[in-house]
Amino acid sequence: MADARLRVHESERSRVFLLEKPVFTIGRRSAADLPCPPTSTDISREHAEIVRTGDHYLLRDRQSRAGTFVNGQRVTEHTLVHGDRIRLGDSGALEIVFETGDTSISGLTQIPSDVADFRHLAAVLDGLRALGSGRVLEEVLALVVDSALDVTKAHRGFVMLPDDGGELECRVARGQDRRGLPGNSLMSGKIPRDVFRTGRSQLVDDLAGDSDHDHTVAIGIRQVMCVPLRMMPIGGGPQPPSDSGRVIGVLYLDGPKRAQRRSSSTLSALEAFATQAALAIESARLYGEAEEKARIDRDLRMAAEIQRSLLPAPTYVTPTCEIAAASLPCRTIGGDFYDYLERADGAFAFALGDVSGKGAPAALLAAAAQSHFAAQVTVGTDPAQIVARINTALRRRMIDARFVTLFHGVLTPDGRLCYCNAGQEPPVVVSGAEVAWLEEGGPILGLFVDASYASATVQLKRHDLVVVYSDGVTDALNAAGEEFGRARLLAALGYGNDVSAEAVVSGVMNAVRTFSQGARQVDDISVLALRYRGAPAEESRGSAARA
Repeated sequence: MADARLRVHESERSRVFLLEKPVFTIGRRSAADLPCPPTSTDISREHAEIVRTGDHYLLRDRQSRAGTFVNGQRVTEHTLVHGDRIRLGDSGALEIVFETGDTSISGLTQIPSDVADFRHLAAVLDGLRALGSGRVLEEVLALVVDSALDVTKAHRGFVMLPDDGGELECRVARGQDRRGLPGNSLMSGKIPRDVFRTGRSQLVDDLAGDSDHDHTVAIGIRQVMCVPLRMMPIGGGPQPPSDSGRVIGVLYLDGPKRAQRRSSSTLSALEAFATQAALAIESARLYGEAEEKARIDRDLRMAAEIQRSLLPAPTYVTPTCEIAAASLPCRTIGGDFYDYLERADGAFAFALGDVSGKGAPAALLAAAAQSHFAAQVTVGTDPAQIVARINTALRRRMIDARFVTLFHGVLTPDGRLCYCNAGQEPPVVVSGAEVAWLEEGGPILGLFVDASYASATVQLKRHDLVVVYSDGVTDALNAAGEEFGRARLLAALGYGNDVSAEAVVSGVMNAVRTFSQGARQVDDISVLALRYRGAPAEESRGSAARA
C-alpha cells in the first residue's frame, strides 16, 4: 500500500507522518516515531504501534492504560484502511487519520485535512466573536460563506436566516470567485427549510431523480450539503447533545458534480464550523443592534435637548402674574408641552397640551402642535377661535390614532381669564377656600372635521391660583394600583398658603413622585401654575397701604 501516512491534528496545527518503517511507534516517550504531548496523561509512554505486513498496516495497542480506538471503537489489533480515525485514550488531544494514495477529490467531498481547515476557520470565527465582532453582519456572513467555499470547493454557498415572520430568507449568496449571487439563485428551498425545521444536517450525493429538485438539477446542481447554524448553550457541565441549542439559520453549499463517497467526518467538521459561525453571526447581529441602539440613544438625547429648548423658561413673571411649569416625560422624550407669551395688547397667553401616545411619535406631534399654537396666538384673540385653527392645521397632516388635548387661556391685566379646554383634564382655579374646574371648550384636536369650540371667562382675584396639568398627574398609579386623582392634587396645592407658582409646581411634582414610588411611570407628567398678582394699579395701592 503506497504512500501510507498519518495525518495528525493537534490544536490549530496539522502534521503528516509517513509510515516508512516496518514498525511505527506512538506514545509519550520522546523516542517514539509519533511523540505525543507529555501533558496527555491518558496516553501511555508506549501506547500503540503500526506494523507493516506486505501491503497492509496493522494497528496494535501496547497494553495502554486508557486504550486505543478506531472510528470510536476500542481495539487491540486492527487492519487500517484509508480514512480510519485513531484516538488515543479518552481526551482526544490528538486526532489521527490514516491515509493512503491520492486523496484529492472534487465537489463537496473533502480530504481528511479539511477537518483541520474547518477547525482553524472555526477558531478564527470564535476569535472574531470574542473580540465583540466589530464587523457588520453582512461582512461576517460573507466571511462564513467564503470560508466554507474555500474548504469544500463547492460552487455556491448561501446563508439563510429567518425573517420577522420566522420564514427563511437568503441573506448572502456567494460563488467560488467571492462574488455575490442573486438571492433567488437558490432554486429549491426544501432542503434548507427541512434543516432549519428539524435542526438536522443533510448531505445529498445526487439530486437527480428527486422531482422536488428538478429546477435545481436543470441548472447543473447535483450535490448539496446543508447544516444548521446552531447557537449552543453556554456554560459548564456535560457536553450537550448535538441537536440541542437554538437554530438561527442554515449554511447551504452545492455543486455540479456527483460525489463519489460521503464523508461523515467532513460533515461533522462542517457542523462544528457552523456552530462557531452561528456564534459569530449572532455576535455581529447583537453588535449591530447595540450600535443601532447607541445611535438611537444619541439621537433621542439630542431630541430631548431640542424638545427642552422649545419650551419656554420654567418660571416667568409679568406685572400681573407669575407662572411656572415642569414636564417629566416617561421616556427620553415625551408628548407633553407647554408654552406662554405676553401679547402686544398686554394680555398673557398660555397653553398646556398632551399628545396621545409616548416617545418619539408623540414628541413630533407635540412639536407640531406647539408651533401651531405659537403661530396662531399672535394673530388671534379668542381662545376658542385659536383652538379651532389648531385643530384644522393638525387635520391637514392627520396621523392615524394620534390626537392632542389642549388647554389655552388668556389672562388680561384686570384678571379676566378667557379659556378653551379641548379635551384636557379640567384645570383648577383656587380662590381662597373655593375651588372651580375649567371644563368649557370642545373635543380633542386632530381627529374631528366638524369639531366646534367655545370659550368661557372667569374673573380672578388677586392671589388666585390656576393649575393646568396633564392626565399623567391624576392617572399616576402607586404600587397598589391606586390613582393619584383630583383629591390628592388639591391636597398637594396647599391652596391656603400664599406660595409662589414655582413652589406649587414643585409641590405637585413631589407629591406625584412620592405617591407613585415603587410603580413604573407610564405617562408623561406636566404641571403649569399661574398666580394672579392683580392689576398693576391694584398692586401699587396695596404696596402704598402696607407702607
